[in-house]
Amino acid sequence: MADTTNVFAPEYPIMPVLTQRRSARGYTSQPVPAEVLHQVFAAAASAASCYGEQPWRFLIGTQDGSPAAYAKILDGLIEFNQAWAKKAPVLVVGVAKLHFSHDGNPNGWATFDVGQATATLAIQAAELGVQAHQMAGFAPDKLRAAFSIPEGFEPVVVFTLGYPGDLEALPEAARERELAPRTRKPLAEFLFEGQWPAPEGERYDQAPV
Repeated sequence: MADTTNVFAPEYPIMPVLTQRRSARGYTSQPVPAEVLHQVFAAAASAASCYGEQPWRFLIGTQDGSPAAYAKILDGLIEFNQAWAKKAPVLVVGVAKLHFSHDGNPNGWATFDVGQATATLAIQAAELGVQAHQMAGFAPDKLRAAFSIPEGFEPVVVFTLGYPGDLEALPEAARERELAPRTRKPLAEFLFEGQWPAPEGERYDQAPV
């Protein structure tokens, strides 16, 4: 079932699932079934990547199936994120392989491609009523040590997966962010044809959620 909490209104019509995808912080304790997890990671596999390298790797920890891995991922988050993420049934580390497999050269697009895979995953998850919250607030070195991530691979994102739940159970600061109006910059602020805009055309007063 789709999550219809805090759906935003786009400037132009887009697929409904894109308006429903959000960075949820409140979750139920309901586990995400293995079949659903396989679907969302299959969606990640469908993402485009430079040379078809597919440089993404995902480390997953679930509260019910792999609690030790879950605890290690949670421990790698900053304190603010730990406070709400500990309610999510699934935690995931997205890792980039930094060199091409076909020639061993550095892959300058590896982290971009991990982002593409994670975004595709998040859209598929929203279609299934599951939300993913992607986080930059984590300690890469801590996760590297905890999971023995080898050289040549870089943790680039941590995200939750789960069914959205009661917002009242969230810490106040996290609840306020969850309920803040979802806004997006109008196209005129980031879509430029012909030339780069004058500096006065830039605006940073809208905080997307």
